[in-house]
Amino acid sequence: MSEWKEYKLIDITELIKDTYIPDGSENICYVGLEHIEQGTLRLNGIGKSTDVTSNKFLFKSNDVLFGKLRVYFRKVIKPDFDGICSTDIWVLRAKEGFNQNFLFYFLANWDFVNLADSGEGGTRMPRADWNFLKNTIWNIPPFSEQKSIAYILSCLDDKIDLLHRQNATLEKMAETLFRQWFVEEAKEDWEEISLYDAIELVGGGTPKTIINEYWNGNIEWLSGGDIARNHKNFVVSSEKTITELGLRNSSAKLLPKFSTVISARGTVGKYCLLSEPMAYSQSNYGILPRYKDCFFFTYLLVAHSVDELQSAAYGSVFDTITTDTFKGISISLPKEENIIQFEESIKPFFFKILINQTQIRTLTALRDTLLPKLMSGEVTVEM
Repeated sequence: MSEWKEYKLIDITELIKDTYIPDGSENICYVGLEHIEQGTLRLNGIGKSTDVTSNKFLFKSNDVLFGKLRVYFRKVIKPDFDGICSTDIWVLRAKEGFNQNFLFYFLANWDFVNLADSGEGGTRMPRADWNFLKNTIWNIPPFSEQKSIAYILSCLDDKIDLLHRQNATLEKMAETLFRQWFVEEAKEDWEEISLYDAIELVGGGTPKTIINEYWNGNIEWLSGGDIARNHKNFVVSSEKTITELGLRNSSAKLLPKFSTVISARGTVGKYCLLSEPMAYSQSNYGILPRYKDCFFFTYLLVAHSVDELQSAAYGSVFDTITTDTFKGISISLPKEENIIQFEESIKPFFFKILINQTQIRTLTALRDTLLPKLMSGEVTVEM
């Protein structure tokens, strides 16, 4: 680390504040905090300038976008497109002598995130304080080493992105096959039943939070937030876990691997598949197959019906899905042997998705382990 030097943050990067006022005349990509996943360094969607009002910031492809509201969420991305973003997002660009890709990982490192969090201003809506951060001192490697560090981390992120794209394609293919089999080629003599009768709904539960022995066990326990973060995907872990004792002494249920879970309150209509047996809160429904071991058919059936479920949800304050919501949706289905045949044809899609998702988890953990070690010089790269 002999060639590493100390710099103030303001010497490393500049804060870009080019403003843009949407007037509906242009259709520009828009990134809000809601479009940035918490902690993963990934986008979960992109908005449009025609859907927003008030001042925004312009950004260019490869600029770093850093969520300054509730910094501990670690909402940091580097889009490969031009656009506008919320003013609760900093637009950061490397100064001469500093590598832009290195800057992205530097700002995504927990050392920087935690320091930015410690200097937040405001109590109700805490935001990172640029005036505090700009004069903080950081040890930075020479430019050639910055590029090498960024290259190693980028290779991991490129592989993660590829696996995400593969999974999106596999999911789309499975949905297309479902539509072909059960919508486009539907027969008039098929039986019409309610969605409720085509699946098995299982309510969830929460062990008493005041009893420590019920929590921090080896059983994953899903909240609505866990389901929303893993929407249309396999969920491989949860924020909280419960014990066998907590499971036995509550209304929580343990659903088998490949079951579907859907959020019934709050983030209504978010759904995911279980990568292993898991429990879940009473704000969600577990969904088991009515037809013999047809877990993926059941998942696709729910996916196909989710728009109707959401539009039929009701509530004076929060929308809610109930058993009556499922009973109010009619579907036409063939004989069970046809459904089993379809299940066999799509199993390989979902098995591959789960393999990819496991790889994504491993690679993400590796990246997040390497990141602070590379940024501190604890791990060095061959030049």
